[in-house]
Amino acid sequence: MAFRRKARRMRLLGCYRLGLLWKALLVFLAIVFAGQLLGVIFSKSMQPERPNPLFSLSPLDSQDSSLGSCRPHTHVMFLKTHKTASSTVLNMLYRFGDERSLRFALPLGYQFGYPLPFNAHRVKGYRGPHVVDFSIMGNHMRFHKPEVDKVMPSDTFYFSILRDPVALAESSYAYYKAVAPAFKRAKGLADFAEDPQQFYDPRLRNNHYARNLLWFDFGLDHNANFSESLARKGELAVRRAFSLILLSEHFDQSMVLLRHALCWPLDAVVSFSLNARQQKSNKGSSNGGLGLSDEQRRKLREWNALDWHLYQAFNHTFWEEVEKFGRARMESEVALLRSRRDLMARVCLRDGGRPVEASRIRDKTIRPFQSGLVKILGYELQPGLNNATNQACLKMIRPEIQYKDLLDARQFPRSPQPAAAGVAPYKKEMGHPRMMERGGMRVGEREREWDRSWATPSWGRLWSKWRMTSKNSPGTHSP
Repeated sequence: MAFRRKARRMRLLGCYRLGLLWKALLVFLAIVFAGQLLGVIFSKSMQPERPNPLFSLSPLDSQDSSLGSCRPHTHVMFLKTHKTASSTVLNMLYRFGDERSLRFALPLGYQFGYPLPFNAHRVKGYRGPHVVDFSIMGNHMRFHKPEVDKVMPSDTFYFSILRDPVALAESSYAYYKAVAPAFKRAKGLADFAEDPQQFYDPRLRNNHYARNLLWFDFGLDHNANFSESLARKGELAVRRAFSLILLSEHFDQSMVLLRHALCWPLDAVVSFSLNARQQKSNKGSSNGGLGLSDEQRRKLREWNALDWHLYQAFNHTFWEEVEKFGRARMESEVALLRSRRDLMARVCLRDGGRPVEASRIRDKTIRPFQSGLVKILGYELQPGLNNATNQACLKMIRPEIQYKDLLDARQFPRSPQPAAAGVAPYKKEMGHPRMMERGGMRVGEREREWDRSWATPSWGRLWSKWRMTSKNSPGTHSP
Protein backbone atom coordinates (compact mmCIF):
# COMPACT_ATOMS: atom_id res chain seq x y z
CA MET A 1 0.00 0.00 0.00
CA ALA A 2 2.78 2.41 0.91
CA PHE A 3 4.57 1.47 -2.31
CA ARG A 4 1.50 2.31 -4.38
CA ARG A 5 1.07 5.70 -2.69
CA LYS A 6 4.74 6.50 -3.31
CA ALA A 7 4.44 5.53 -6.99
CA ARG A 8 1.33 7.67 -7.34
CA ARG A 9 3.09 10.69 -5.81
CA MET A 10 5.97 10.19 -8.22
CA ARG A 11 3.59 10.14 -11.20
CA LEU A 12 1.83 13.31 -10.03
CA LEU A 13 5.16 15.04 -9.47
CA GLY A 14 6.28 14.04 -12.98
CA CYS A 15 3.10 15.38 -14.52
CA TYR A 16 3.50 18.61 -12.57
CA ARG A 17 7.08 19.04 -13.74
CA LEU A 18 6.07 18.24 -17.34
CA GLY A 19 3.29 20.87 -17.10
CA LEU A 20 5.78 23.46 -15.86
CA LEU A 21 8.14 22.58 -18.68
CA TRP A 22 5.41 23.03 -21.28
CA LYS A 23 4.38 26.35 -19.73
CA ALA A 24 7.99 27.53 -19.77
CA LEU A 25 8.34 26.46 -23.39
CA LEU A 26 5.18 28.30 -24.37
CA VAL A 27 6.34 31.45 -22.54
CA PHE A 28 9.72 31.20 -24.28
CA LEU A 29 8.12 30.84 -27.71
CA ALA A 30 5.83 33.80 -27.02
CA ILE A 31 8.82 35.93 -26.03
CA VAL A 32 10.75 34.91 -29.16
CA PHE A 33 7.78 35.65 -31.42
CA ALA A 34 7.17 39.02 -29.79
CA GLY A 35 10.85 39.87 -30.11
CA GLN A 36 10.85 39.03 -33.79
CA LEU A 37 7.70 41.06 -34.35
CA LEU A 38 9.12 44.07 -32.54
CA GLY A 39 12.37 43.70 -34.45
CA VAL A 40 10.55 43.73 -37.79
CA ILE A 41 8.54 46.80 -36.81
CA PHE A 42 11.64 48.57 -35.54
CA SER A 43 13.70 47.72 -38.58
CA LYS A 44 10.91 48.90 -40.89
CA SER A 45 10.69 52.18 -39.03
CA MET A 46 14.43 52.66 -39.44
CA GLN A 47 14.57 51.78 -43.12
CA PRO A 48 14.28 54.56 -45.74
CA GLU A 49 11.07 54.79 -47.73
CA ARG A 50 11.05 52.32 -50.60
CA PRO A 51 9.95 53.63 -53.99
CA ASN A 52 6.95 52.36 -55.83
CA PRO A 53 7.94 49.48 -58.16
CA LEU A 54 6.65 51.66 -61.02
CA PHE A 55 9.73 53.84 -60.69
CA SER A 56 12.17 51.26 -59.30
CA LEU A 57 14.29 51.60 -62.44
CA SER A 58 15.33 55.06 -63.49
CA PRO A 59 16.29 55.94 -67.07
CA LEU A 60 19.88 55.90 -65.82
CA ASP A 61 19.84 52.22 -64.93
CA SER A 62 17.37 50.61 -67.32
CA GLN A 63 18.11 49.55 -70.87
CA ASP A 64 15.48 48.09 -73.15
CA SER A 65 16.47 44.90 -74.94
CA SER A 66 14.95 46.34 -78.12
CA LEU A 67 17.66 49.02 -78.16
CA GLY A 68 20.51 46.55 -78.40
CA SER A 69 23.94 47.72 -77.31
CA CYS A 70 23.72 51.35 -78.50
CA ARG A 71 24.75 54.22 -76.24
CA PRO A 72 22.24 56.97 -75.35
CA HIS A 73 22.70 60.30 -77.11
CA THR A 74 23.36 63.01 -74.55
CA HIS A 75 23.95 65.89 -76.97
CA VAL A 76 20.51 66.86 -78.24
CA MET A 77 19.05 69.98 -79.85
CA PHE A 78 15.26 70.27 -80.19
CA LEU A 79 13.74 73.10 -82.19
CA LYS A 80 10.65 73.83 -80.14
CA THR A 81 8.09 74.95 -82.71
CA HIS A 82 4.89 76.68 -81.61
CA LYS A 83 1.61 74.87 -80.92
CA THR A 84 2.89 71.42 -81.93
CA ALA A 85 2.95 69.50 -78.60
CA SER A 86 6.52 70.76 -78.24
CA SER A 87 6.12 71.56 -74.52
CA THR A 88 5.50 67.86 -73.89
CA VAL A 89 8.68 66.98 -75.79
CA LEU A 90 10.67 69.60 -73.87
CA ASN A 91 9.52 68.05 -70.60
CA MET A 92 11.06 64.75 -71.74
CA LEU A 93 14.36 66.48 -72.45
CA TYR A 94 14.26 68.24 -69.10
CA ARG A 95 13.60 64.96 -67.28
CA PHE A 96 16.29 63.04 -69.13
CA GLY A 97 18.94 65.69 -68.57
CA ASP A 98 17.82 66.22 -64.98
CA GLU A 99 18.23 62.50 -64.21
CA ARG A 100 21.75 62.49 -65.65
CA SER A 101 22.81 65.90 -64.30
CA LEU A 102 23.51 67.12 -67.85
CA ARG A 103 24.16 70.77 -68.62
CA PHE A 104 21.33 72.59 -70.39
CA ALA A 105 21.74 75.49 -72.78
CA LEU A 106 19.15 77.76 -71.13
CA PRO A 107 17.94 81.20 -72.24
CA LEU A 108 18.50 84.36 -70.22
CA GLY A 109 14.74 84.69 -69.95
CA TYR A 110 12.34 81.96 -71.06
CA GLN A 111 13.00 82.01 -74.80
CA PHE A 112 16.15 82.57 -76.84
CA GLY A 113 15.36 86.12 -77.89
CA TYR A 114 12.33 84.99 -79.91
CA PRO A 115 11.16 86.22 -82.40
CA LEU A 116 14.65 87.44 -83.32
CA PRO A 117 16.95 84.92 -85.03
CA PHE A 118 18.88 82.88 -82.48
CA ASN A 119 22.20 84.26 -81.29
CA ALA A 120 24.61 82.22 -79.15
CA HIS A 121 24.94 85.07 -76.66
CA ARG A 122 21.33 84.52 -75.61
CA VAL A 123 22.46 81.29 -73.87
CA LYS A 124 23.08 81.81 -70.18
CA GLY A 125 26.68 81.02 -69.29
CA TYR A 126 27.91 81.05 -72.89
CA ARG A 127 31.54 82.23 -73.03
CA GLY A 128 32.47 81.61 -76.65
CA PRO A 129 32.24 78.71 -79.12
CA HIS A 130 32.49 75.38 -77.28
CA VAL A 131 34.11 76.84 -74.18
CA VAL A 132 31.31 75.28 -72.13
CA ASP A 133 30.07 71.73 -72.85
CA PHE A 134 26.30 72.05 -73.24
CA SER A 135 24.30 68.84 -73.66
CA ILE A 136 20.65 69.75 -74.25
CA MET A 137 18.96 72.75 -75.89
CA GLY A 138 15.21 73.00 -76.40
CA ASN A 139 13.59 76.34 -75.52
CA HIS A 140 11.78 78.46 -78.10
CA MET A 141 13.94 80.17 -80.69
CA ARG A 142 13.89 81.28 -84.30
CA PHE A 143 16.36 78.78 -85.69
CA HIS A 144 19.74 79.94 -86.99
CA LYS A 145 22.06 76.96 -87.29
CA PRO A 146 25.44 78.75 -87.51
CA GLU A 147 24.78 80.29 -84.10
CA VAL A 148 23.40 77.07 -82.61
CA ASP A 149 26.54 75.26 -83.81
CA LYS A 150 28.62 77.62 -81.67
CA VAL A 151 26.83 76.35 -78.58
CA MET A 152 26.21 72.65 -79.21
CA PRO A 153 28.86 69.92 -79.79
CA SER A 154 29.53 68.63 -83.30
CA ASP A 155 27.86 65.26 -82.59
CA THR A 156 24.57 66.86 -81.50
CA PHE A 157 21.35 65.16 -82.64
CA TYR A 158 18.98 67.79 -84.13
CA PHE A 159 15.24 67.14 -84.29
CA SER A 160 11.96 69.05 -84.38
CA ILE A 161 8.20 68.55 -84.74
CA LEU A 162 5.54 69.69 -87.25
CA ARG A 163 1.75 69.95 -87.26
CA ASP A 164 -0.89 70.25 -89.96
CA PRO A 165 -1.08 74.03 -90.68
CA VAL A 166 -4.87 74.09 -90.29
CA ALA A 167 -4.77 72.55 -86.80
CA LEU A 168 -1.83 74.80 -85.98
CA ALA A 169 -3.78 77.87 -87.17
CA GLU A 170 -6.73 76.91 -84.93
CA SER A 171 -4.45 76.62 -81.91
CA SER A 172 -2.47 79.73 -82.79
CA TYR A 173 -5.65 81.75 -83.25
CA ALA A 174 -6.98 80.70 -79.85
CA TYR A 175 -3.66 81.32 -78.13
CA TYR A 176 -2.50 84.53 -79.84
CA LYS A 177 -5.74 86.27 -80.84
CA ALA A 178 -5.21 89.04 -78.31
CA VAL A 179 -1.71 89.90 -79.56
CA ALA A 180 -1.56 89.15 -83.30
CA PRO A 181 -3.20 92.09 -85.11
CA ALA A 182 -4.34 89.88 -88.01
CA PHE A 183 -6.25 87.62 -85.62
CA LYS A 184 -7.46 90.49 -83.47
CA ARG A 185 -9.16 92.19 -86.40
CA ALA A 186 -11.09 89.10 -87.48
CA LYS A 187 -14.40 88.11 -85.87
CA GLY A 188 -13.28 84.50 -85.81
CA LEU A 189 -10.89 82.12 -87.50
CA ALA A 190 -13.50 81.31 -90.15
CA ASP A 191 -13.74 85.02 -90.92
CA PHE A 192 -9.94 85.24 -91.15
CA ALA A 193 -9.74 82.15 -93.36
CA GLU A 194 -12.18 83.60 -95.92
CA ASP A 195 -9.79 86.45 -96.79
CA PRO A 196 -6.53 86.52 -94.77
CA GLN A 197 -5.06 89.38 -96.81
CA GLN A 198 -7.86 91.64 -95.58
CA PHE A 199 -6.56 91.33 -92.00
CA TYR A 200 -2.84 90.68 -92.44
CA ASP A 201 -0.11 93.33 -92.51
CA PRO A 202 3.43 91.85 -92.60
CA ARG A 203 4.87 95.01 -91.05
CA LEU A 204 2.96 94.65 -87.78
CA ARG A 205 4.58 93.03 -84.79
CA ASN A 206 3.39 89.53 -83.82
CA ASN A 207 1.69 88.89 -87.15
CA HIS A 208 4.21 86.11 -87.73
CA TYR A 209 1.84 83.99 -85.62
CA ALA A 210 -0.78 84.33 -88.36
CA ARG A 211 1.14 83.07 -91.40
CA ASN A 212 3.55 80.16 -92.02
CA LEU A 213 4.50 79.98 -88.35
CA LEU A 214 6.51 76.77 -88.80
CA TRP A 215 8.47 78.28 -91.67
CA PHE A 216 9.20 81.29 -89.45
CA ASP A 217 10.37 79.13 -86.52
CA PHE A 218 12.77 77.29 -88.83
CA GLY A 219 14.36 80.65 -89.60
CA LEU A 220 12.92 80.99 -93.11
CA ASP A 221 11.10 83.91 -94.76
CA HIS A 222 7.46 83.25 -93.90
CA ASN A 223 6.16 86.17 -95.99
CA ALA A 224 7.79 85.04 -99.24
CA ASN A 225 5.48 84.32 -102.16
CA PHE A 226 5.09 80.60 -102.64
CA SER A 227 6.90 78.85 -105.45
CA GLU A 228 7.89 75.21 -105.86
CA SER A 229 11.58 76.10 -106.07
CA LEU A 230 11.45 78.22 -102.91
CA ALA A 231 9.50 75.58 -101.02
CA ARG A 232 11.94 72.82 -102.02
CA LYS A 233 14.90 75.00 -101.10
CA GLY A 234 13.47 75.55 -97.62
CA GLU A 235 12.65 71.86 -97.27
CA LEU A 236 16.24 70.97 -98.21
CA ALA A 237 17.60 73.40 -95.61
CA VAL A 238 15.51 71.68 -92.93
CA ARG A 239 16.61 68.22 -94.08
CA ARG A 240 20.26 69.22 -93.91
CA ALA A 241 19.95 70.64 -90.40
CA PHE A 242 17.72 68.03 -88.72
CA SER A 243 18.15 64.29 -88.37
CA LEU A 244 14.51 63.63 -87.49
CA ILE A 245 11.23 65.52 -87.92
CA LEU A 246 8.28 64.33 -85.85
CA LEU A 247 4.54 64.84 -86.38
CA SER A 248 2.29 65.95 -83.55
CA GLU A 249 -0.74 64.14 -85.11
CA HIS A 250 1.17 60.87 -84.72
CA PHE A 251 2.78 61.64 -81.41
CA ASP A 252 3.17 58.10 -80.07
CA GLN A 253 4.74 56.81 -83.28
CA SER A 254 7.00 59.85 -83.16
CA MET A 255 8.13 58.97 -79.66
CA VAL A 256 9.00 55.43 -80.72
CA LEU A 257 11.12 56.71 -83.61
CA LEU A 258 12.73 59.31 -81.36
CA ARG A 259 13.69 56.95 -78.55
CA HIS A 260 15.27 54.51 -80.98
CA ALA A 261 17.13 57.31 -82.75
CA LEU A 262 18.43 58.58 -79.39
CA CYS A 263 18.81 55.13 -77.81
CA TRP A 264 16.72 56.22 -74.82
CA PRO A 265 14.75 53.85 -72.56
CA LEU A 266 10.98 53.66 -72.77
CA ASP A 267 10.26 55.68 -69.61
CA ALA A 268 12.28 58.59 -70.98
CA VAL A 269 9.63 59.20 -73.67
CA VAL A 270 6.52 58.32 -71.65
CA SER A 271 4.72 61.59 -70.97
CA PHE A 272 1.49 63.39 -70.15
CA SER A 273 0.23 66.08 -72.53
CA LEU A 274 1.44 69.45 -71.25
CA ASN A 275 0.36 73.02 -72.09
CA ALA A 276 -2.89 71.71 -73.59
CA ARG A 277 -5.70 74.21 -73.96
CA GLN A 278 -9.27 73.68 -72.83
CA GLN A 279 -11.41 72.62 -75.76
CA LYS A 280 -14.80 74.24 -76.30
CA SER A 281 -17.76 73.17 -78.32
CA ASN A 282 -18.00 74.49 -81.89
CA LYS A 283 -21.65 75.40 -81.33
CA GLY A 284 -22.48 79.05 -81.17
CA SER A 285 -19.93 81.85 -81.09
CA SER A 286 -18.31 81.17 -77.72
CA ASN A 287 -15.47 79.39 -79.45
CA GLY A 288 -14.33 82.50 -81.28
CA GLY A 289 -15.25 81.05 -84.64
CA LEU A 290 -12.91 78.05 -84.66
CA GLY A 291 -15.35 75.79 -86.53
CA LEU A 292 -14.20 75.63 -90.15
CA SER A 293 -15.73 74.36 -93.37
CA ASP A 294 -13.73 72.22 -95.80
CA GLU A 295 -13.38 75.23 -98.10
CA GLN A 296 -12.06 77.40 -95.26
CA ARG A 297 -9.57 74.71 -94.33
CA ARG A 298 -8.41 74.62 -97.95
CA LYS A 299 -7.98 78.41 -97.91
CA LEU A 300 -5.93 78.24 -94.71
CA ARG A 301 -3.62 75.67 -96.29
CA GLU A 302 -3.27 77.95 -99.30
CA TRP A 303 -2.53 80.92 -97.01
CA ASN A 304 0.08 78.83 -95.20
CA ALA A 305 1.37 77.21 -98.39
CA LEU A 306 5.01 77.11 -97.28
CA ASP A 307 4.06 75.36 -94.04
CA TRP A 308 1.76 73.01 -95.96
CA HIS A 309 4.58 72.04 -98.30
CA LEU A 310 6.89 71.39 -95.35
CA TYR A 311 4.27 69.29 -93.59
CA GLN A 312 3.46 67.19 -96.66
CA ALA A 313 7.13 66.57 -97.42
CA PHE A 314 7.99 65.42 -93.91
CA ASN A 315 4.74 63.52 -93.51
CA HIS A 316 5.92 61.41 -96.45
CA THR A 317 9.38 61.03 -94.89
CA PHE A 318 7.86 60.13 -91.53
CA TRP A 319 5.94 57.15 -92.90
CA GLU A 320 8.99 56.03 -94.83
CA GLU A 321 10.79 55.89 -91.49
CA VAL A 322 7.91 53.90 -90.00
CA GLU A 323 8.12 51.42 -92.88
CA LYS A 324 11.86 51.01 -92.29
CA PHE A 325 11.19 50.48 -88.59
CA GLY A 326 8.49 47.90 -89.37
CA ARG A 327 4.72 48.37 -89.11
CA ALA A 328 4.15 45.39 -86.81
CA ARG A 329 7.08 46.39 -84.62
CA MET A 330 5.77 49.96 -84.47
CA GLU A 331 2.29 48.82 -83.43
CA SER A 332 3.78 46.68 -80.69
CA GLU A 333 5.93 49.48 -79.32
CA VAL A 334 3.12 52.04 -79.50
CA ALA A 335 0.92 49.65 -77.49
CA LEU A 336 3.70 49.27 -74.93
CA LEU A 337 4.16 53.04 -74.71
CA ARG A 338 0.44 53.64 -74.19
CA SER A 339 0.19 50.89 -71.60
CA ARG A 340 3.06 52.40 -69.65
CA ARG A 341 1.53 55.87 -69.86
CA ASP A 342 -1.83 54.58 -68.60
CA LEU A 343 -0.12 52.84 -65.69
CA MET A 344 1.79 55.99 -64.75
CA ALA A 345 -1.38 58.07 -64.99
CA ARG A 346 -3.18 55.75 -62.57
CA VAL A 347 -0.30 55.94 -60.12
CA CYS A 348 0.51 59.64 -60.46
CA LEU A 349 -2.61 61.61 -61.29
CA ARG A 350 -5.91 62.53 -59.72
CA ASP A 351 -9.20 62.71 -61.65
CA GLY A 352 -8.35 59.60 -63.62
CA GLY A 353 -5.41 61.34 -65.26
CA ARG A 354 -7.52 64.02 -66.93
CA PRO A 355 -6.01 67.52 -67.16
CA VAL A 356 -7.77 70.15 -65.07
CA GLU A 357 -8.05 73.94 -65.02
CA ALA A 358 -5.14 75.69 -63.34
CA SER A 359 -7.42 77.20 -60.69
CA ARG A 360 -8.32 73.69 -59.48
CA ILE A 361 -4.69 72.73 -58.85
CA ARG A 362 -4.06 73.11 -55.13
CA ASP A 363 -0.28 73.30 -55.43
CA LYS A 364 0.30 76.74 -56.92
CA THR A 365 3.89 75.89 -57.83
CA ILE A 366 2.72 73.49 -60.57
CA ARG A 367 -0.03 75.61 -62.06
CA PRO A 368 0.62 76.19 -65.78
CA PHE A 369 1.25 79.74 -66.97
CA GLN A 370 -1.87 81.27 -68.52
CA SER A 371 -1.56 83.18 -71.80
CA GLY A 372 -4.01 84.28 -74.43
CA LEU A 373 -7.78 83.86 -74.35
CA VAL A 374 -7.82 80.13 -73.62
CA LYS A 375 -7.33 78.20 -70.40
CA ILE A 376 -4.15 76.15 -70.23
CA LEU A 377 -4.69 72.89 -68.35
CA GLY A 378 -2.47 71.08 -65.87
CA TYR A 379 -2.51 68.12 -63.49
CA GLU A 380 -2.84 67.28 -59.82
CA LEU A 381 -0.86 64.50 -58.17
CA GLN A 382 -2.46 61.63 -56.33
CA PRO A 383 -2.36 62.19 -52.55
CA GLY A 384 -0.39 59.81 -50.34
CA LEU A 385 2.45 59.00 -52.74
CA ASN A 386 5.74 58.10 -51.11
CA ASN A 387 8.58 60.53 -51.63
CA ALA A 388 10.34 58.71 -54.48
CA THR A 389 7.14 58.20 -56.47
CA ASN A 390 5.97 61.75 -55.78
CA GLN A 391 9.22 63.19 -57.14
CA ALA A 392 9.13 61.00 -60.25
CA CYS A 393 5.49 61.94 -60.94
CA LEU A 394 6.13 65.62 -60.24
CA LYS A 395 8.80 65.78 -62.95
CA MET A 396 6.28 64.51 -65.50
CA ILE A 397 3.70 67.24 -64.79
CA ARG A 398 5.94 70.18 -63.85
CA PRO A 399 5.15 73.05 -66.26
CA GLU A 400 7.82 74.34 -68.59
CA ILE A 401 8.44 77.67 -66.84
CA GLN A 402 8.78 76.16 -63.38
CA TYR A 403 11.04 73.36 -64.65
CA LYS A 404 13.27 75.84 -66.46
CA ASP A 405 13.57 77.90 -63.26
CA LEU A 406 14.52 74.79 -61.30
CA LEU A 407 17.23 73.78 -63.77
CA ASP A 408 18.47 77.35 -63.95
CA ALA A 409 18.81 77.55 -60.17
CA ARG A 410 20.79 74.29 -60.12
CA GLN A 411 23.17 75.35 -62.88
CA PHE A 412 23.62 78.88 -61.61
CA PRO A 413 23.23 78.78 -57.81
CA ARG A 414 23.42 82.17 -56.18
CA SER A 415 22.64 83.78 -52.86
CA PRO A 416 19.72 86.24 -52.76
CA GLN A 417 20.80 89.79 -53.53
CA PRO A 418 19.21 92.73 -51.67
CA ALA A 419 17.23 95.06 -53.89
CA ALA A 420 18.97 98.29 -54.83
CA ALA A 421 17.67 101.51 -53.32
CA GLY A 422 14.45 102.56 -54.95
CA VAL A 423 14.15 99.31 -56.95
CA ALA A 424 11.32 96.95 -56.08
CA PRO A 425 12.26 93.27 -55.84
CA TYR A 426 10.83 90.82 -58.33
CA LYS A 427 7.29 89.74 -57.62
CA LYS A 428 6.99 85.97 -57.32
CA GLU A 429 4.20 84.35 -59.27
CA MET A 430 3.72 80.60 -59.61
CA GLY A 431 7.28 80.04 -58.39
CA HIS A 432 9.03 82.10 -61.08
CA PRO A 433 10.26 85.73 -61.28
CA ARG A 434 7.94 88.35 -62.63
CA MET A 435 7.67 88.29 -66.38
CA MET A 436 5.89 90.56 -68.76
CA GLU A 437 3.58 89.23 -71.39
CA ARG A 438 4.48 90.69 -74.75
CA GLY A 439 2.63 89.39 -77.77
CA GLY A 440 1.90 86.08 -76.10
CA MET A 441 5.65 85.63 -75.55
CA ARG A 442 7.24 84.94 -72.18
CA VAL A 443 9.93 87.53 -71.88
CA GLY A 444 12.30 88.04 -68.95
CA GLU A 445 13.09 91.40 -67.46
CA ARG A 446 16.48 91.54 -69.18
CA GLU A 447 14.74 91.36 -72.55
CA ARG A 448 12.44 94.32 -71.90
CA GLU A 449 14.54 96.84 -73.78
CA TRP A 450 15.17 94.95 -77.01
CA ASP A 451 11.56 93.77 -77.06
CA ARG A 452 10.44 97.39 -77.38
CA SER A 453 12.46 97.56 -80.59
CA TRP A 454 9.65 95.69 -82.36
CA ALA A 455 7.88 99.05 -82.53
CA THR A 456 10.23 99.99 -85.42
CA PRO A 457 9.87 98.28 -88.82
CA SER A 458 13.62 98.45 -89.50
CA TRP A 459 15.18 94.98 -89.21
CA GLY A 460 18.61 96.54 -89.55
CA ARG A 461 18.14 98.74 -86.49
CA LEU A 462 16.42 95.89 -84.68
CA TRP A 463 19.34 93.52 -85.32
CA SER A 464 21.85 96.18 -84.27
CA LYS A 465 20.04 96.93 -81.02
CA TRP A 466 19.67 93.22 -80.23
CA ARG A 467 23.39 92.61 -80.80
CA MET A 468 24.30 95.48 -78.46
CA THR A 469 21.92 94.15 -75.80
CA SER A 470 23.39 90.65 -76.16
CA LYS A 471 26.92 91.97 -75.68
CA ASN A 472 25.98 93.89 -72.55
CA SER A 473 23.90 91.16 -70.93
CA PRO A 474 25.35 89.66 -67.72
CA GLY A 475 27.04 86.32 -68.20
CA THR A 476 27.67 86.81 -71.93
CA HIS A 477 30.83 87.19 -73.92
CA SER A 478 31.33 89.68 -76.72
CA PRO A 479 32.46 88.24 -80.06
